[in-house]
Amino acid sequence: MTEQHSSARISGLYRYIVKGCAAEQLDTAEVRTEGLAEDRRFMLVEPDGSFLSQRKVTGLAVLVPRLLGDRLQVSAPDADPLEIPIRYTGSRRPVSLFNRWFGEGIDQGEEAAAWFGERIGRECRLVRTPADLDRPGWGDTPGKVGFADAHAILACSTDSLAELNRRITENEGEPVPMNRFRPNIVLDGFGAPHREDRARSMRMGGCEFAHSVRAIRCAVPTVEQSTGGRSGPEPTKTLATYRKEPELRGGVSFGVKLAVVRTGKLCVDDEVTVDDWLPEGFTAALP
Repeated sequence: MTEQHSSARISGLYRYIVKGCAAEQLDTAEVRTEGLAEDRRFMLVEPDGSFLSQRKVTGLAVLVPRLLGDRLQVSAPDADPLEIPIRYTGSRRPVSLFNRWFGEGIDQGEEAAAWFGERIGRECRLVRTPADLDRPGWGDTPGKVGFADAHAILACSTDSLAELNRRITENEGEPVPMNRFRPNIVLDGFGAPHREDRARSMRMGGCEFAHSVRAIRCAVPTVEQSTGGRSGPEPTKTLATYRKEPELRGGVSFGVKLAVVRTGKLCVDDEVTVDDWLPEGFTAALP
């Protein structure tokens, strides 16, 4: 079934150049097989190659990466910015996410390692995805992924956030902004909360996306993105009252993970067309 939402559109586009660091807001974005161009192509790892994110280091939220051609710049509140040439080839090191080794990252050198190490207070290395990385996702449509957790795209709707904040404020809590969930695509005008969860196939701009799995949330949404401090228990406390996912290891969900089916270009205000819907109660199988 094809359903054109006359008011459904993209209201926000974001990429995260260094995994765990601050977002870059975009007006337009190139979409590649593994997600938005340059989204999570860099990642900080511990000396053993295991990834670092706001799960372990909340202060990553206030480090702001930008691309300047073939150079990476990262600014911080308390230091001169880092600016280094991007290494697309060279020394590699094995990398892992969630205790699963899946490939290698290209080491970005001593200057980057020292700068980030001073900012976060622990030994680390900055790595970039190599051109030959071929990492599958999982879910209803697995797709491909770079250094994101497990899927190419995270999409969240303003309707879902409005419902969550209604429940939070009903219990005298403080509403949370969308940036707590670190989406790539923000959808507006879906007409009902969490309806994006059921879109099996969506067209936006010149691109096509397919449902992978509902997004199970970790502790990161309790991090205030403007300060890098933890401010919990919201939104996790309220999500646990109505978004528990027993078939997905009992976590709470908010947003949907998508695979890229057709690459192209996205723009803010692009319309959204849903070509196929999942049945009520559908849950993708765990890997």
